[in-house]
Amino acid sequence: MKTIARIARMGWRTRLAVALLMVCGSVAALAARPIFVLNSLDADVSIIDPLTHTVIRRLPTGKEPHHLYLAPDEKTLIVANAGSNSLTFIDPTDGNLLRTVTGIVDPYHLRFSPDMQWFVTAANRLHHVDIYRWQGATAAEPFKLMKRIHAPKTPSHLSIDRKSSVAYVSLQDSDELLAVDLATQTPRWKIKVGKLPADLYLTADDRTLLIGLTGDRVVEAYDLSGPQPRLIKRIPTGEGAHAFRARGDKRHVFVSNRVANTISEIDTQSLTVVGELPGPGGPDDMDLSADGRMLYLASRWARKLSVIDVASKKVVRQVDVGRSPHGVWTLDHAPRL
Repeated sequence: MKTIARIARMGWRTRLAVALLMVCGSVAALAARPIFVLNSLDADVSIIDPLTHTVIRRLPTGKEPHHLYLAPDEKTLIVANAGSNSLTFIDPTDGNLLRTVTGIVDPYHLRFSPDMQWFVTAANRLHHVDIYRWQGATAAEPFKLMKRIHAPKTPSHLSIDRKSSVAYVSLQDSDELLAVDLATQTPRWKIKVGKLPADLYLTADDRTLLIGLTGDRVVEAYDLSGPQPRLIKRIPTGEGAHAFRARGDKRHVFVSNRVANTISEIDTQSLTVVGELPGPGGPDDMDLSADGRMLYLASRWARKLSVIDVASKKVVRQVDVGRSPHGVWTLDHAPRL
């Protein structure tokens, strides 16, 4: 009441300015979509207000939610629950539960093809890759299994080229890289790579594939332009190179170094490290704010979401989340290339 009385005593121009500020503040609050952090050992997702950096609520999922991805309709955020053989569909604008899809076997990692036809999952525990035909978020059966491909040992991360023709799969316990033809659902080739390959990043021209080697301190770069991939460089980053997030300029990409507790920035043209950020608490998955200023990091061993100012290279905030935070995602993100 005191605030209303003070506003009433103001001149009309001041009252108008205050009203505009209040409206703009309300619009900004409505427009800011949440940050999602998957808590792998708590079987839920922390839903975080990006303006206040506070946890709004925690939404139960299935067991072992590790990764998440946006469906082609851009209205459905899909959480893969490896331990429950299920997918949780979430509204990415407000964090509300939409539905749960069961019968998806051991979905550790997940990717959609750019042409919106294929949905691919890596069964980390059961050593196979599943290729599904996408039938829509509201269909009675959103995913139709087309082929299960044996992929020993321990398929970890996926990447799909811009032509929707090839899915690349890291096999972390056999130190291999597998390429799968999506049209025929058959393996194209398999090669040996470095120690404990994890996340994959394909450059904007589909020519170079980067592999984070969690069992080493380097990222390997492969030329994919020929019939067989060719190792062109081992890029020193930091111990435990693991997960990638593009800078959004089609040239630079961040990689989290889980053991070194750092994040390296790689120039994908020169294939050199051009910068380093702090990555506290066992850095894992990342996302980047729409303006490119803030990097959101899952600090896996610290049970935190770390917010890193890219320009100053400082951790500016940490948010308490659940146990073993893994996937991080927001709809208000910078470009993913």
